[in-house]
Amino acid sequence: MPGTLSIIGAGRVGRAIGRRLRELGWKIGAVVTSSEPSARKAVRSIGAGHAHSFLTRQVLAAQVILITTPDHSVAGVAEELSRVGAEELRRKIVLHTSGALSSNVLEQVRRCGASVGSMHPLQTFSGVGVPPLDGKVFAIEGDSSAVRVARQIAHALGAVPVHIEGAKKPLYHAAGSLAAGSVLALMEAATRLMTASGMKRREAVRALLPLTRQVLENFERLGPRAAWTGPLSRGDYDIVATHLEAMKDLPAEFAQAYEAVNRLAAVVLAQDSASMLADLEKVTVRKKTKVRATGGQA
Repeated sequence: MPGTLSIIGAGRVGRAIGRRLRELGWKIGAVVTSSEPSARKAVRSIGAGHAHSFLTRQVLAAQVILITTPDHSVAGVAEELSRVGAEELRRKIVLHTSGALSSNVLEQVRRCGASVGSMHPLQTFSGVGVPPLDGKVFAIEGDSSAVRVARQIAHALGAVPVHIEGAKKPLYHAAGSLAAGSVLALMEAATRLMTASGMKRREAVRALLPLTRQVLENFERLGPRAAWTGPLSRGDYDIVATHLEAMKDLPAEFAQAYEAVNRLAAVVLAQDSASMLADLEKVTVRKKTKVRATGGQA
């Protein structure tokens, strides 16, 4: 179903989707970014389109308008688009790619007669090349016409369209943030603990990645509880306390995160969450008592 597409905010996501759709036969029209050089760079990356450094009426020449700006800019783009397009937006399809925002953020263009929706690829975009989209989930919601086009785009890209209620998108997006950004923070923290123990960074990464990969494979194959490993899974609270003691000379956020993740694990993984949380609280109280007894030195 190749069609015509304009892209507003052609950063990592816009360039990647635009390039793949161009390869699939879509005609790329206006490509809008915040500056002329970045717009020209986006056009080169996509392989087609007309570069613009501001929102122009040429955007309206396409049947589908894709907004791929940062979340905080989407509402402003919709307002400007409604001002520029007015009645020309009637029967257009306007989609945004925010993971946390619903299609209601595009209400201004909906009032002009456009069909609006959101289409979020659950995939990281590094800006280097186009990541594989085959089998990736595209969270989709909005007006029926916009949803139909978004689903067709997702299928064309080899992705899997999944309906998410607009009001539930923040939960969906928080899940993705935990699975990607938060996991990265934990991996980097673990790497720094390894280097603090005497390993070189390259050695630490080489040691940790297979461990994490194996746990994730077990999670997929066996489920969360069977995949759970480490001292907390065995109820070895003395080792948990030893870990906290070992982190005393590191920034406080390391131990705080370790304790917070342990409490989260108790809630989502333990068979008896209340009992495990109570035992973890005892470890925390023991640590605080020791700090007080040593005059603030854990």
